[in-house]
Amino acid sequence: MVIAIDGPAGAGKSTVARAVAERLGYRYLDTGAMYRAVALAVAERGGEPAAVAEAARIELGERVLLDGRDVTDAIRAPAISEASSEVSSDIGVRMALVRKQRELLREGDWVAEGRDIGTVVCPQAEVKVFLTASPEARARRRAEELGADYRAVLAQQVERDERDERRQHSPLIPANDAVPVDTTELDLEEVLGQIMTLVVEAKEIEA
Repeated sequence: MVIAIDGPAGAGKSTVARAVAERLGYRYLDTGAMYRAVALAVAERGGEPAAVAEAARIELGERVLLDGRDVTDAIRAPAISEASSEVSSDIGVRMALVRKQRELLREGDWVAEGRDIGTVVCPQAEVKVFLTASPEARARRRAEELGADYRAVLAQQVERDERDERRQHSPLIPANDAVPVDTTELDLEEVLGQIMTLVVEAKEIEA
């Protein structure tokens, strides 16, 4: 089974996806970390982003490894977060990473989070969730996470949302059959409760 969790930055995708994976004993795929790793590699080494993405060996788990090097913390730097949105608009980068993501999801049970899991990477996912939250709530969470200025984060977020939603390839839009979950006023357990209900329903349909 694949559980696809999509949504914009700051909606809580990583926290929710990790918690769902842990509760179900599924593997967790953070596709955003893959784009961040490519952005970091491009920033450090230069080169065409698509070629860098194709050649990069990205390993995901408790830590994120780029060609054997632990880059878990480095890819969370604000500059890399911003660069990853630009890199992800490159069709060559997206094609390279989508291929890698599909290979991973082909076998086993996964919780995959990103921006195009349910629409592009795994449209056949048995459960599709589109997490949202108000722009203010998302910016507040990101500012607290990064220790950054709220207004600056909000401005960057608005710019990034527009870029992600308007890009030609794999824009940030919910799949037609995705269930929207607004996390603005919900705590983690409430969000998990909604997703677990969807998982139970999907398993009953499979059975």
